[in-house]
Amino acid sequence: MEWLGNLLPHPVTLFAILCVLVVVASGIAAALGVSVADPRPANEGEWIAVNSLLNAEGLRRLITEMVTNFTSFAPLGTVLVAMLGVGVAEHSGLLSASMRALVLDRSPRIVTYAVVFAGIMSNMAAELGYVVLIPLAAMIFHSLGRHPLAGLAAAFCGVSGGYSANLLIGTVDPLLSGITQEAARLLDPTYSVGAEANWFFMFVSTFFVTLIGGLVTERIVEPKLGKFDAAYADSDIDQQHMGALSATEKRALKGTGLATFALVALVAVMVVPESGILRDPETGMISGSPFLRGIVVIVAVAFTVLGFVYGRLAGTMKNDRDVVDAMAKSMSNLGLYIVLVFFAAQFVALFNWSNFGTVTAVAGASLLESIGLSGPGLLPYSSSCARSLICR
Repeated sequence: MEWLGNLLPHPVTLFAILCVLVVVASGIAAALGVSVADPRPANEGEWIAVNSLLNAEGLRRLITEMVTNFTSFAPLGTVLVAMLGVGVAEHSGLLSASMRALVLDRSPRIVTYAVVFAGIMSNMAAELGYVVLIPLAAMIFHSLGRHPLAGLAAAFCGVSGGYSANLLIGTVDPLLSGITQEAARLLDPTYSVGAEANWFFMFVSTFFVTLIGGLVTERIVEPKLGKFDAAYADSDIDQQHMGALSATEKRALKGTGLATFALVALVAVMVVPESGILRDPETGMISGSPFLRGIVVIVAVAFTVLGFVYGRLAGTMKNDRDVVDAMAKSMSNLGLYIVLVFFAAQFVALFNWSNFGTVTAVAGASLLESIGLSGPGLLPYSSSCARSLICR
């Protein structure tokens, strides 16, 4: 598997290759006259054709709009803004301390589920779960006389298997919502996808993955590893080596908890009342409100404030310079992501300009309708919806 994986080009290179393929394919499809009938009633009798990018006009458009393709790509701004706040929380030690607080001093009966749950929640801090929680879980199981590999497996299950689940909005959600929005705008340029779009599914999945991960670890993985020889366990292992929270960290977490309640109350005052300033000013509804459209900013601000509060109480941050340094460090870790987004943005723009997305959507909907495909394998939709360009 490793050998085969290493044969693949770098993801950045893959997007560059896809850009070239879209340009060449658009030229061939346009020359062959590939097109579909426009299904919108207002455009009856009109056709949607593939636009060729393999010409002078395509080259001019790519050169003049390459920068705006990059800067207007939705996943870029949302992820960068979210990471500004998460960077402060991470570098102050808040996220690491919170993760350890979730799994340390838990009852042996629930420690497996606590480890899986902490792994799922760790995606708020990107890769922190891999660095902190997985080795910590092995040490916890070791100290309990259980097989340390079972603890490692449980943590890995939570971190990797539950990477997109969470009780809160994490760093993954702005990225996925931005990619989804760019794809949706191939058909509807005004379509907007918020970072909270998948939250209900994420919330339920958190408990589902925790339950399944815990059961699989205790009923299948750990028994297959065999009985752990307690003679190998170090009875003198202390809490410091276990990564236990210090008195300062515990005090800082309590103070941060109070700050969290204050922030939640402040946001509630602006959202819950019908006259709340973060509701839609025209309809008074939460749907489509500044609160949902600005959820990434709210998350970033919350992480920044809570990270600084924890840092001040724990002594890891003293002033605004430490906050700025933490933000700068988080940005410095996103170099590869920014390069990847640049090429991904060009691919999405080229795919959009070529009309491949629209032509494929209409042709696909027509195919499904013509073969009468229905039933539990498809989401219910009407015949008219199947033939429309946009099915919400």
